[in-house]
This record gives sequence, C-alpha cells and structure tokens, in this order.
Amino acid sequence: MKVEFKRILCATDLSDFSNQVVYYGMAMAEKFEAVLYLCHVIDMPIVSVHGTAYTFPEDYLDSLKEEAAQKLATLVEGRAVKWESLVVTGPIATSLSELVSEKDIDLSIAATHGRAGLKRLFLGSVTERLIRSIGCPFLTVTPTEHKFDFETVQRSGFKNILVGCDFSPDSSSAMQYGLSLAQEFEATIHLIHVIEPIAYRDKLLPGNMLDSNMKSTLYKNLVDELSGRVEEEAYNWCEIKTECLTGRPYEELVKYTEANAIDLIILGVRGHSLVESMLLGSTTDRVIRRASCPVLSVCPAESTEPSEKHSDAATETGAGRSDA
Repeated sequence: MKVEFKRILCATDLSDFSNQVVYYGMAMAEKFEAVLYLCHVIDMPIVSVHGTAYTFPEDYLDSLKEEAAQKLATLVEGRAVKWESLVVTGPIATSLSELVSEKDIDLSIAATHGRAGLKRLFLGSVTERLIRSIGCPFLTVTPTEHKFDFETVQRSGFKNILVGCDFSPDSSSAMQYGLSLAQEFEATIHLIHVIEPIAYRDKLLPGNMLDSNMKSTLYKNLVDELSGRVEEEAYNWCEIKTECLTGRPYEELVKYTEANAIDLIILGVRGHSLVESMLLGSTTDRVIRRASCPVLSVCPAESTEPSEKHSDAATETGAGRSDA
C-alpha cells in the first residue's frame, strides 16, 4: 500500500502554537503535492437570556469569518503550496468531521494541548473525540518548549518512525501507513509490540513472572510475528527494527520514543466508547498527551482506503479561495 495524501486539512484555533502546526500542513502538502485546506472553526455558544436562546447576528459572524480568513492567508503567505481556507461556525469536533467527509480529506492535522487528569475527565477533549469520529488519519502535534518554523519542519522530516503493533486490524493499518511513510521519507521504521502482563496472563507463571526460557520463546515468537507482517521488498528501501517491550503500552512507547529519537509515532485507533475513554483512556490518547513528537492515529481499516483515494490530484481548487 502506498499512501497518497492529496487533500490535507490543517485546523488551527489561531493561537501561537496552533499556528505553528500549520507548518506541518505546508510541509506535508509540498511533500505529497497535495492541496492544503487551512481550517478555523468559530465555536460560538448559544446564550440564554431570560429563558430565550440568543444567537449572534449574522453580520457579526461574517466579520469574524473574514478576520479569520485574513489570518489564515497570512500563515501561508509566500509559500508555494496550493491551499484553500475554510472558516465555519459550529461545534469544533463535529464541524471538522463534516469537513473531512465533505472535502474527502486524506490527512487531518491539529494541535493538542495535552489536557490530563480531572480537567480532561470532566471537559473531555476535542482531540480525543476527533480521533474516533474523523474519517481519515489524524496527525496531532503536542506543544514543545521551543518554537519552530516552516524551514525546521521541512528540513527535519520524519527520519525515525515508530509503529505500535498489537496485531489488531487497526495496528495492521498503522503498519502499512508506517512502511509507506518510511519509504517516502527514507526513514528507519521501528515496529514495537508491548507485552502487557494482563494480556498475556495465560502465558504467565504464578506471581505474574515469566520463566526465562518462556520469556525468551515468547519474545522470539512475537518478533517473528512482527517481521512476518512486513513484505520482503520493504527491506530494500528502508531499515526496519522490531522489538518487544514489557509493561504498560503507553509508558513503554513513550520511553522508547525518547530513547531512540523517534520523530513520528503511528498508532491504530481501537474505537473505545466515549464513556470508556473518558474514564480509562486508550493507549493512543495517553501517548498523544505524553509524547514529545507528533502522533498519527489511523482509523479502522474499513473507514479509510488510502491506496484507492484520489487517483488524480485535486486540481479543481485555486490558491487562496475562502469558503468564509
């Protein structure tokens, strides 16, 4: 499977960091010769005055849209990339999901502010909702200590790509994306499986301890399984590393990321229910909040077929047109 990102949507709330994430959108659009949709969603609450719902006047909303469109245009000024601005009003997660479907988007990109704990539990997260509702791969970028610019993002690319593999259909899709992107960026790909004790309880001895011979055999079988899922020709165009770790998946993946200079993590989405994810969190959610590099979450295989979409480049859009 060769990934073809021909329509890329990059969402920004126009904050300083969120605007920096647009650099990833521009870099990916240039790399894949794609159309870049710069999107801003104006989420205006409905105010109740004396029991009567009050919505903002159309002319006021139009002025907000115009201002947002101008700011989006400034972000791509001077860049040789096909782009279109999308400024809409409505709930953020719902609006972005609808735009992805309407524009037939191949890749969406947004910033996450890494909310955790009780704040996340009670308020939820737009990012986490999008992971489960958006109909395409979703690249999230977490704030870093230092600002970056377009040249830095373009120059660095993705040289070490980690794919979390739990042998589910979703992680198989993640692996295919990883292999394709590793070829595109001439990167080393790290295929990692984490042995979570509770998931392997039938292979554990009393006390949750693995006998050394049993552990060695289990690790070898899992590494062989990882290697067996890679087509032989892939070894001709990228370096592939396979490894098994033991512990909590999100903790081990983040540790490995920091120890091996990983600059892109790719994970499948398991599709937990909203209540379950709010109370427990998924591996993908937890990695996104803790990782220092971008995370690409891949939808279930039945939701997206990247190898078959957009056989011809999207050329019907002009540069700088606004739907505001």
